[in-house]
Amino acid sequence: MTDLLITQEPVAGDAPATGARQVWRRLTARKSAVAAAAVLGLLVLLALAAPLLAALEGQDPNTYHDTLVDSARGGVPLGDFGGISAEHWLGVEPGTGRDMFVRLLYGARVSLLVALGATVVQVLIGLAVGLTAALGNRFVDSALSHLTDVMVAMPLLVFAIALMAVVPADFPRPLLLVFAIGLLAWGPMARLVRGQTLSLKKLDYVSAARLTGGSSWRVARRELLPALAAPVITYAAILLPSNIVIEASMSFLGVGVKPPTPSWGQMLSTATTWFRADPTYVLLPALLLFVTTLAFTVLADGVRVALDPREASRLRVGRGGRESRKSRPGGTA
Repeated sequence: MTDLLITQEPVAGDAPATGARQVWRRLTARKSAVAAAAVLGLLVLLALAAPLLAALEGQDPNTYHDTLVDSARGGVPLGDFGGISAEHWLGVEPGTGRDMFVRLLYGARVSLLVALGATVVQVLIGLAVGLTAALGNRFVDSALSHLTDVMVAMPLLVFAIALMAVVPADFPRPLLLVFAIGLLAWGPMARLVRGQTLSLKKLDYVSAARLTGGSSWRVARRELLPALAAPVITYAAILLPSNIVIEASMSFLGVGVKPPTPSWGQMLSTATTWFRADPTYVLLPALLLFVTTLAFTVLADGVRVALDPREASRLRVGRGGRESRKSRPGGTA
């Protein structure tokens, strides 16, 4: 009987097993996901090429241009649309005259790196805590579950601001933001991993692996982690835009990236005093933040559909059902 259990193939539906090509086909079949990926790819490319593009424009993110702002009007950029010209492709910053195009590119670097780093920290801690809770004994599960509930209920911005206030000022702010967001916001990921692991433990192929005498961590590494890949990747794609907004919010409140390092949230914070005199200074970082968040959200939805074969099956069944009704004599569409 044991041999039969060991050699038994997992039946369809026991585990969400999909090949990379099949997932890729599902993802590329959604035009919205492809468009979102193209937007994000272009944004990442521009952020990586920021020094090259800055040299091509002949500007840098921290040089002041006092002659390009009207000191009599409080520092409003000279010219239309925030001082757009051949030398300054998106105009200049009010009050300082720093180039907006270059600062937006370098700000994209900060926002994307902080969001990506924080997401990696959240995934690693969430996986460790969730798996330990689901595979441990009752005491371990109860203790870690209560800790996860506390982390989920914790007001992230309040504790992140408190953490940023006590850390020495010379500590790199982007790295501090990564740890502040990642260490305080892993609760939802741990809850997801624990719930998925508890469900997977009941499946036949996981039970068969445990009957072979393998340790819990061997079973987790060989059987559970591959099955957890789809929900974890999907939720990580959702966390990315959330972390971008959190970083922007903290910089907006003055506890994030410190000047002169540019950040979209920091630029929005400064722009609050200029939105009447120079609307362009507000619209540019706000538009980039909105487009980036929307693109990540749309791509996350595409990844969710591509990695969820059950949802794909429901869509195929629905189409098949309609086609079969159409093919029947006298059937209605």
